[in-house]
Amino acid sequence: MSRVIVEIEDHIAKVTLNRPDKMNAVDPAMAEEIVEAGQSLMGADIRAVVMSGEGKSFCAGLDVMSFAQLAAGDPEALVMPRTHGNSNLFQEVAMIWRRLPVPVIAALHGAVYGAGFQLALGADIRIANQDAKLAIMEMKWGLIPDMGGMALLPQLTRSDVVRRMTYSAAPITAERAAAWGLVTELAEGPHGAAMALATEIAGKSPSAIRAAKRLIGLAESGVDQDTVLLAESREQAGLIGKPHQMEVISANMSGRKPDFSGKA
Repeated sequence: MSRVIVEIEDHIAKVTLNRPDKMNAVDPAMAEEIVEAGQSLMGADIRAVVMSGEGKSFCAGLDVMSFAQLAAGDPEALVMPRTHGNSNLFQEVAMIWRRLPVPVIAALHGAVYGAGFQLALGADIRIANQDAKLAIMEMKWGLIPDMGGMALLPQLTRSDVVRRMTYSAAPITAERAAAWGLVTELAEGPHGAAMALATEIAGKSPSAIRAAKRLIGLAESGVDQDTVLLAESREQAGLIGKPHQMEVISANMSGRKPDFSGKA
């Protein structure tokens, strides 16, 4: 049985973690499938991604049964090689979604712990059910978050929040996570809300959405202001007067939805 299911419909990719009997806990095989799912979408004709978990939880973290297997090996050989650009396999579980050129929306419910929390951080937007609990769980097992969390968390919240969650490993409510900037919004039906937002995004200019994600990523990378300002101008020059923008203008003037098929 596939641990990750990918379905594409109306230019929206639905990525579902499919290990409900284990609360979608991540073992090495599932880590591989999550990364493969992201890689498979790199060249796909999609405009947005919705990521969710089957069953009671989004993802309860690293599969505890994997700890012994991982500890029995050579830790240096396991985590130090950069097998996916600047990441190792487990870091790429989160980072692949930042590398994807279209917006990724995570629909969160139940446990969003450890590996699951860091996976969610890789999304552009996180919509959580009120029942969701989020935690940097690694300290419970004598570890530190090492799946991209420290590359992504400082962009979202304060240093004291990162430290509190890391040191304590205590779960927080979705409401508190939203207050701390870790969750974008709350919804009783996060998957439905995520699909509605993905549909809205899919109706926008595909080239402008991709340009926006590139530009936001660059601005968040810590480059100097001159570089960001020049990138703004470069991206805009690549959009003005091009088929997607002209279709948006035509659709707005005609009071209809834009149709981007056959336009690039």
